[in-house]
Amino acid sequence: MIKEQDDTEIIRSILQGNKSAYSILVSRYSNYVFTIVMRYINNRELAEELAQDVFVKAYRFLADFKGNSKFSTWLYAIVNTTCLSHLRKKKEGSVLMDEEKLIFYAGNTESASTQLEQKTQKELINTAMNLLPEADSLILNLFYIAEQSIEEIGVIVGLTPTNVKVKLFRARQKLKEIVENKYRKELAYNN
Repeated sequence: MIKEQDDTEIIRSILQGNKSAYSILVSRYSNYVFTIVMRYINNRELAEELAQDVFVKAYRFLADFKGNSKFSTWLYAIVNTTCLSHLRKKKEGSVLMDEEKLIFYAGNTESASTQLEQKTQKELINTAMNLLPEADSLILNLFYIAEQSIEEIGVIVGLTPTNVKVKLFRARQKLKEIVENKYRKELAYNN
């Protein structure tokens, strides 16, 4: 059985001149990066372009990776910075919709109904998340979407784990208040 190389070994190999080894990291983390970018951008083509930008930046700054955290944590910081920079430049006031998100399932089957309900709930949460202050939205995204640990979030945002826990708790409370106050009718309809 062939043992899979860990990220640190691959990075060491790349930094020693084996540039082709970078394709292993790209392959390993492409879905991870794309998923996170889609959370920010919500446009497939643009998300693919930004995901490529993330990997180019990560390659350029690979020597800066010190191994104090997981590679995915370090990579997430690049994804976050890239997406926020893009959004600041673009100042998107409207949400771009994918064509595939505009296509609904025909018929009145329970699975289509369930899928539509889940889609509606997800959109409601996304809309509510956009109403949060940027710092709160970031903490929630890191924890729930990127599945980073409290310690990893601390490294990314520059806080102690205790401060991250407090901020995460407060961000959840704010999100709950927004959902309960602004979307009471939708919640009553879905239940």
